Amino acid sequence: MNLKPQDLLTDMFKAAVNAAQPEHCIPPYLPTAPRGRTVVIGAGKASAAMAQALERHWKQGPISGVVVTRYGYAVPCEHIKILEAAHPVPDQAGEDAAHEILAAVSQLTEDDLVICLISGGGSSLLPVAAEGITLADKQAINKALLRSGASISEMNCVRRHLSAIKGGRLAAACAPARLVNLIISDVPGDNPMDIASGPTVPDPTTCEQALDIIRRYDITIPDAARDLLTSGKGETIKPDDARLAQVTTHLIATPQLALLAAAKIAEKAGVKPVLLGDSIEGESRDVAKVMAGIALSVKQHGQPATAPCVLLSGGETTVTLKGNGRGGRNVEFLLSVAIALNGADGIYGLAGDTDGVDGQEEIAGALFDPSSLQRAWDLGLRPLDSLDNNDGHGFFEALGDALITGPTLTNVNDFRAILILPNSV
Repeated sequence: MNLKPQDLLTDMFKAAVNAAQPEHCIPPYLPTAPRGRTVVIGAGKASAAMAQALERHWKQGPISGVVVTRYGYAVPCEHIKILEAAHPVPDQAGEDAAHEILAAVSQLTEDDLVICLISGGGSSLLPVAAEGITLADKQAINKALLRSGASISEMNCVRRHLSAIKGGRLAAACAPARLVNLIISDVPGDNPMDIASGPTVPDPTTCEQALDIIRRYDITIPDAARDLLTSGKGETIKPDDARLAQVTTHLIATPQLALLAAAKIAEKAGVKPVLLGDSIEGESRDVAKVMAGIALSVKQHGQPATAPCVLLSGGETTVTLKGNGRGGRNVEFLLSVAIALNGADGIYGLAGDTDGVDGQEEIAGALFDPSSLQRAWDLGLRPLDSLDNNDGHGFFEALGDALITGPTLTNVNDFRAILILPNSV
């Protein structure tokens, strides 16, 4: 292996992100033109880049529409209006954008076509609350969900049932037009109903299931929200709803494709890729201990592979916040791995969010190497204290090992790579 370990890890991360770029993913899935209008809508961190790619490759007549993306993720389009709003906690701009999207698909006919561009982050960017629930209520519920330790599918189940646009409701609003969903997945399992809380796909889950999640994590919700769920008035659009008869859904990029792209980079460098899964969930620090154990098994026993190899995984871990640090599930994972390895020779790691934002920080993630803990102690940092305070970002930033990409304009969830070499490099 000629590359420095850190450079190889960074190259793998870049390959994973590049594999999910809309410019590569959109063209194979463009639908045929309709007799009537073509309206483009969408939401998510990649939606603006998706709209730009669609415009560049669409040669079948006029298009119009509106999409909403995260602040700082807008790119110029000629015919599709690009709006920006807040993520992960929604704001008024997101609510206004959602209403504008609903207006764009009103009064369509069966001769019309709607192309919906959905990617991760869309749930927070479409915060139209159900009747009786305010934007402030949605913000408070969203913050509570983010702190609770609930999985992304559990959080989105609650969001769908408290929304006026998610859980298939936007698809119903498009009827009777033909609707084609082009989706970039950022969730474990790639279930479309969990991507952006499924605004344009059916939802088989129920209000009672949403209530169970709220009880399970002891989440406080306003009376109006609880009444909506207990009465069943928050029920979503089900798979047998006639208004969804003209809906077609394509997953155009997934975490697995990103991992495979990274694996090719490893192979070219003479390093065996070991794919552990693209839908790994659980508490970040607990998943980290398992990954560290596998890495040590490689070093000590040559199982499940011999060095040099790299353990690749994706998915979305969770962090139950107990401290007042700067958070980030990827940096929490990485710090926990480093602590578990305790400076083990020849083991390096990278963890980052493919959208360039880990938690609420404009930082994708970080890297560690066998010297990370010693360098931290030399700076007066106490790694266990940083972990207990949920301050992975502060820890790796102090070491100069933060991974900063800026907006990547895509999102296929978390990327984790642990590189194991025969000897220190």
